[in-house]
Amino acid sequence: MRNVFGNILTLTTYGESHGPAIGGVIDGFPAGISVDTDFIQAELNRRRPGQSKITTGRNEADKVEILSGVFEGKTTGCPIGFVVKNSDQHSSDYENIRNVYRPSHADYTYEMKYGIRDYRGGGRSSARETVARCVGGAFAKLALKKYGITINAFTSQVGEISLEKDYTNYDLTIVETNAVRCPDNEIAKVMEVLIENIKAEGDTIGGMVSCVIRGCPVGLGEPAFSKLQSMLAGAMMSINAAKGFEYGDGFDSARKKGSELNDLFTSKDGKISTLTNHSGGIQGGISNGQNIFFKVAFKPVATLLREQTTVDKNGNATTLKAKGRHDPCVVPRAVPIVEAMAAMVILDAIMMEKSLSE
Repeated sequence: MRNVFGNILTLTTYGESHGPAIGGVIDGFPAGISVDTDFIQAELNRRRPGQSKITTGRNEADKVEILSGVFEGKTTGCPIGFVVKNSDQHSSDYENIRNVYRPSHADYTYEMKYGIRDYRGGGRSSARETVARCVGGAFAKLALKKYGITINAFTSQVGEISLEKDYTNYDLTIVETNAVRCPDNEIAKVMEVLIENIKAEGDTIGGMVSCVIRGCPVGLGEPAFSKLQSMLAGAMMSINAAKGFEYGDGFDSARKKGSELNDLFTSKDGKISTLTNHSGGIQGGISNGQNIFFKVAFKPVATLLREQTTVDKNGNATTLKAKGRHDPCVVPRAVPIVEAMAAMVILDAIMMEKSLSE
């Protein structure tokens, strides 16, 4: 089982949903970066369960404890170890699925691959694992500050309700002012009502998270197997419930002519840029200095609080009605996770570029 993310900058995560803790080790992190523990905790708080009436009711403090790699408020260049204790597990809620495979979950595939599975909340395959990613991403964001790079993700779609304008028309600083994390408060209200109604039905709903990376220099990424967009895609598709990734004009590109899609170059005061950004800030697998823009599609959460047909471990037909506390829509809590993964990819790409030039 591979539990390591990254190339030069790496994050190794450990822990299960209903185990004692979730944690990780960040390796290859640059020395001398000022560590703002309040910021790191705030990033975790954005992901934590129980933060609103449209998220799971599991109540975890998600208090991070840094174990190594930081001295007198700065990173030392040594591995950064950290742990986040689990405290509000209701493992008994999962007793009814001990020998049953939940539809569209990892239960069946996990057991076929490893011959054993932790049925309590999905064990290692639970989205609880993303706690460690948010810690890694928070550290990466702190390091990216010195490069002037910022990363902002937001909810752009829930079900059939979506933002109608380009991200440049919205104030992304208001994303945290509503429970859905949408930069349009009026549309956010409609999204929230939809999620509440879906929850009342015992059902779930999918959606889309969009992300913009500003301040990226020209030259990150490689032209072949380490294209910047493939690094981002791999990171995003490793997030639980992620089903699709596109950058720039993405799948709309298939409907356009080259004359509509090409980003024409211009020069002003000796600086070369493009008139448009259909490429999403990446050309030939390499960042071109424009804003990097991408979207991640998330499926509806597979756990429904209504009856579904399935089979047990012996192949016998049965019905299942899940118990416990679950998100009716994963999208709002996925926003900080998308940012975290993007931050680690960009910092890793910067460090890869540095290693090539040294």
